Amino acid sequence: QVQLVESGGGLVQAGGSLRLSCAASGSISSINVMGWYRQTPRAQRELVAIISGGGSTNYADSVKGRFTISRDNAKNTVYLQMNSLKAEDTSVYYCNAHIGWREYWGQGTQVTVSS
Repeated sequence: QVQLVESGGGLVQAGGSLRLSCAASGSISSINVMGWYRQTPRAQRELVAIISGGGSTNYADSVKGRFTISRDNAKNTVYLQMNSLKAEDTSVYYCNAHIGWREYWGQGTQVTVSS
């Protein structure tokens, strides 16, 4: 059984920063792609950023230049550094990991940006 546990969400003023973390635990052989997605009540879940096992990254256009995804393979952990936050970044952020042939999701962490 694999679990993804997120932390680091909260309330921040516009222009501020937050750092999200997601640690994978359980029966893990190797983790392929890890990423962050977000979802608001009225919208579909959308990609924020992903990172491959080798460190290649991809970002949504809306966060390029402001967010940075990174990972520590020794700790099975992925991070999302969010800078210059905007009100429209307010959402529930979900961690995602592809382990073997299966896909896993975290429980979500709320990020609220006040304007």
